[in-house]
Amino acid sequence: MMTKRRSIKGNRLFWKIAAVFTGVLVVLGLVFVLIASKFSTSYYTTAHQELYGDIAKHLATFTQPIRNGKPDTTVTHDIIHSTMVANPSVEVYLLDTAGNITDFVVPDTTVQLRRVDLAIVKAWLATKEGERPMGDNPKVPGEPAIFSAAPVYENGRLSGYVYAVLASEKQRQVLAALNSHLYIRLSAYIFFVALAVAFIVGIITFFLITDSIRKIANVVQRFKEGDYSARIPENAKGDLATLTTTFNEMADVIVSNFDKITATDKFRQELIANVSHDLRTPLSIMLGYIETMMIKKEELSGTDKERYLSVVHGSAQKLSGLVEQLFQYAKLEANLVTPEKEPFLINELASDILMSYQLKAADRAILLHLDATPRLPRVFADIALTERVFQNLLDNAFKFTPDGGSIRVILSAEKTGVKVQVADTGAGIAPEEQAYIFERYKQLHNEVSPKKGMGIGLAIVKKILELHHTSIDVISEPGKGATFSFVIPA
Repeated sequence: MMTKRRSIKGNRLFWKIAAVFTGVLVVLGLVFVLIASKFSTSYYTTAHQELYGDIAKHLATFTQPIRNGKPDTTVTHDIIHSTMVANPSVEVYLLDTAGNITDFVVPDTTVQLRRVDLAIVKAWLATKEGERPMGDNPKVPGEPAIFSAAPVYENGRLSGYVYAVLASEKQRQVLAALNSHLYIRLSAYIFFVALAVAFIVGIITFFLITDSIRKIANVVQRFKEGDYSARIPENAKGDLATLTTTFNEMADVIVSNFDKITATDKFRQELIANVSHDLRTPLSIMLGYIETMMIKKEELSGTDKERYLSVVHGSAQKLSGLVEQLFQYAKLEANLVTPEKEPFLINELASDILMSYQLKAADRAILLHLDATPRLPRVFADIALTERVFQNLLDNAFKFTPDGGSIRVILSAEKTGVKVQVADTGAGIAPEEQAYIFERYKQLHNEVSPKKGMGIGLAIVKKILELHHTSIDVISEPGKGATFSFVIPA
């Protein structure tokens, strides 16, 4: 069915190409006929002028058509009649010196003009070579005619002119009929020749064009059927080269989008699985202790109840923190967070945050220290988002720093702002894993650094710093802790 459709489309293309060529050639043929008609008429006029242009001169030289200022019809009519028998298309008129027609010898007497424009006659006589002007036609006023003219002298004085029209009305009618027949035959020949040429050129052009189009269509069909590696060879020229480049670029974009969609879907599945696991743990603990309290409410002592409630409260807090992290990351991922920047002293913010972590550090005998360079410049950033960056980095440091270790926050001046470093004495990060720790839900989980939390804390840090047009780096070696650093613009 598909092959049949392509065949129909191909045939339509062929007939369109053939029709275009036919139309073009027919138009060119008609233009050729018009040009040929014009030049044939010009050729006829020029040829007639050259062949019979001396008739008037011969009549004026070898006869004496005017005697004593008047036409000598006795002498001239016989000679003129003889000339007209030899060439029936000639019409002879005698003119006086003012251009008035004084006598004529024509096939009939339908002469409508009585005067000829002498200015044209004199211009004709003055033209020795080249195209001569057309003159008046006494039988058909307003229609120019080719003519021959010669002055007639009597006793050395100009007494008139011989004016001979070289193409009679009857001759024009005959020529018009012949030309019409010629045009019809010429048009018919040109039409059929144009049709044949258009058909041949159409076939050749069709195969030249559609061969490349067929190859392109085959590649497109392969791509449509799932062969995403299919590309059009880039050896075409002109518009086909543009089509080839456009399709290949489009195919690359589609394949890239497929990869992104696949990666996103895989991440979504992993995220759902990991989030479900991390949320299930505190929920299971809460449900277990609550059920125990409900079943053994009469048997439990006040101390046990208080201990159970403390565990439930801790799990609820952990669950709340997990949900809040997810919510924060979802907003950052969807670009729904706009930093509200303002100038502030980052050393004061860091001091306040560390103060809130001192109790937690004391419980685990972790040394928590702030090392700030004096007279630090104000930074320009969102205070709440910057506080979240500190909290996430400190939470990450507490996760991987063993009891009795140390966590340091170092603030130092830079040319563009204030450099912040959060250093811990935890398990450290292997070099091959450092490139992945800021990815969504990417965690390090091995015997040295067991899995803790959902793994999006550092991803949130990276997103927030990107909103401030800065980046975060990590320096670490296994067993020697890790140092995270970034610069907040001044």
